[in-house]
Amino acid sequence: MPGPIITQSTGVQCPHGGPGTLIPGGVSVLIDGAPALTVGDQGVVAGCAFTVPTGKPQPCVKILLTMAASKVLIGGKPALLVNPADIAQSAEQIPGGPVVWTAPQTKVTAT
Repeated sequence: MPGPIITQSTGVQCPHGGPGTLIPGGVSVLIDGAPALTVGDQGVVAGCAFTVPTGKPQPCVKILLTMAASKVLIGGKPALLVNPADIAQSAEQIPGGPVVWTAPQTKVTAT
């Protein structure tokens, strides 16, 4: 399934509104001036206020980036693509729900 390649400037947040930051491992390819992400790169969340019904805080702290391009490699690694099924996760690895992608770049797509 083709999709936009994720860059460091792609907007993302957890389902509870906590802003996400995408951290590229390298800067070998720029798209619209921002480094493209590859398999193994990270997404983090800060400021999620989610609490489970029992009152225990379970803020999202990590974004699981799951869709790798099959035909586009950057530095020998598959590029990461925007995926509506990517999820945010708490420090205890409890899924918080699907991330919300905002303003992905549209110049470069991959499969």
